[in-house]
Amino acid sequence: PTTTFALPSSSDQSPGAIAPGPRDAWILRFGTRHETETGVSTRQIKKTTSERRDLEIRRQLYGGDAFARLDEGDDRGFYEVDRTVQHLDQRALDTVTAVIESLVVEGRPCVLDLMASWDSHLPACLDPQRVIGLGLNRRELAANHRLDQRIVHDLNKNPHLPFPEASFDVVINTVSIDYLIKPFEVVAEVARILRPGGLFLVIFSNRFFPEKVVQVWRTASEAERVLIVRDYLSSSPLLTPPQDFASLGRPRPKGDRYAGLGLPSDPVFAVWAERTGSPSDRPHRHPPVIESPEIPKAEVLEARRGSVASSLKCPYCNERLRKWSVPQTPFTEWDVAFMYICFNDRCPYVVRGWDAMERQGNRGMSYRLMYNPASDRCMPVPVPSLNALRDGIVDESR
Repeated sequence: PTTTFALPSSSDQSPGAIAPGPRDAWILRFGTRHETETGVSTRQIKKTTSERRDLEIRRQLYGGDAFARLDEGDDRGFYEVDRTVQHLDQRALDTVTAVIESLVVEGRPCVLDLMASWDSHLPACLDPQRVIGLGLNRRELAANHRLDQRIVHDLNKNPHLPFPEASFDVVINTVSIDYLIKPFEVVAEVARILRPGGLFLVIFSNRFFPEKVVQVWRTASEAERVLIVRDYLSSSPLLTPPQDFASLGRPRPKGDRYAGLGLPSDPVFAVWAERTGSPSDRPHRHPPVIESPEIPKAEVLEARRGSVASSLKCPYCNERLRKWSVPQTPFTEWDVAFMYICFNDRCPYVVRGWDAMERQGNRGMSYRLMYNPASDRCMPVPVPSLNALRDGIVDESR
């Protein structure tokens, strides 16, 4: 059967009016409630073939239970418990702030902290005209000193954002995108309230409440989650093609309680897009750049490489290499029983390796330095995590 949807008259000037055109997708997702609430005059249009195809494709891709959760209970009840703690380690939190500082180029922006809590992670140098926090816990919002206005609003019950079009220069969602059960509707709303050229920045990690996160996120890998968020943002014709950033494998701060367990700093991912129609005079947004530890000067590195056979120290960090047992499998190509590997998690070789591998299209991988005593040669050995290969370390004290 043919389905019809109401659109406001082209002559209507209400703040929330949606004109026919590229934003028809918003109407397809929200129906006629918005026009009914604002009392605008409407005319009926039919779903187009392309719109039906778009909805069908998304249904096939995500499936009926993609946005189901282990706990389907009321979200306000779950988040009523105050959680005024940081969910990421300090290095990851510093990275979050650095990403925001790098991408927010507006002088005095109007900022919406979407799904806000007690900390918006805004850099101290940012001087916003106003910051509005929209979240679920009134006390956590009250504790956020960067907010000028606080709104309690459940996006999973009502994805409509209570703001007129073109209200904000920046919308930031930090470590919360994975809880949305209607992400496409929310993205469409964000695009609506952004000013031309405005920034929608989504930041996330691998930490979440498993009972409240949606299934498609819970079952995805870290790399797949980046693709999921890119798809969310790509669904709005009002947003530019998304870009992304990842900070992986950084060493934990020395004072962190997990620093001695071989665990890296929490990963930080960012996906962002702009509202189309950016002013020509707006400063360019530069992708975030996270500082990496310096490598030794070339002459120092060369001298150290020449003495690895006698020193058994890593040329990059000067830490002692660990004897490592080569796995004996049908696929083993090394003709030696032991190698020597640098297992220093702060070595610039492995820390910088995450970025180097990502540039080659191998996100989520780095490499450690390995020394082959038979050939007297140093080489990289790929690792998917800082714990990889450690089970092969030989205890030389025995």
